[in-house]
Amino acid sequence: MTGGRRDDAALVLPSAGPDPIPLPTALAAVLGYARGRRPLFFRSPSVPQGRWFQVLAYAFDRFDGQRRETADHPTDRDVLLAEGLHGRLDPAGWREVRSALDDVRPLARELVDRAAGRALWELPDEEFSVLAEPGTVGALLRRLADRPGARHVVAALHHREPSLVPLLDGVTRRQLYGHVVEGDSGPEAVVHRELRANAVAFGRLETAAATLLGRPLTRLRLHDVLLWLAGSLRMTHAVALGRTVAAASEEGLETAFGS
Repeated sequence: MTGGRRDDAALVLPSAGPDPIPLPTALAAVLGYARGRRPLFFRSPSVPQGRWFQVLAYAFDRFDGQRRETADHPTDRDVLLAEGLHGRLDPAGWREVRSALDDVRPLARELVDRAAGRALWELPDEEFSVLAEPGTVGALLRRLADRPGARHVVAALHHREPSLVPLLDGVTRRQLYGHVVEGDSGPEAVVHRELRANAVAFGRLETAAATLLGRPLTRLRLHDVLLWLAGSLRMTHAVALGRTVAAASEEGLETAFGS
């Protein structure tokens, strides 16, 4: 903080840890998540002795890099997109998620209508307070999270509405629950608070990430990436990968935000 104002050169995300995250570090983490690679030993019929390959370390291309599903009803592709992030489902799980997406279609429409074109971070605090329920965005998101196959369902809905539906799973929910306060409608209220409290810094991170990646990521997704990396103990790995990628391609992390 400087002069009573939040420092926009760092993200203060209590859900991700006690220390502010400098913007160059956050950008390195996002770049590592999007482009970082890891070694994989693979045997094939043409090379039975096996060889090492460099494969993408995280799910960015399989999820964020895919075009949005625009059909006005749930499709099989919605499930495939969610699998790209959270992994393959067995046949029973696949049917469960596909059925759940049909079931929550009216709820998803109600959520979009309630938001009225606003992103999650543009909504007033009352939308995430139990005192304003029923019918709030927070209450609707809580109902989505209670569905069978919720992790994949929420991922599919986030891909359709990347500025509105928080992409939460077991890792990120555990990180958020400790910061829920009395009156919150759920862990999504914590995401909302942190996005609003760091509005300027997230705006700068959005711009820098879009420039380096060549495609936009909403601050809601950026928050999720940083939170998931912290909660899964992968932050250090992603930051190191991102710095390596930046050095190899001459993409400047320190200069990406200007003066």
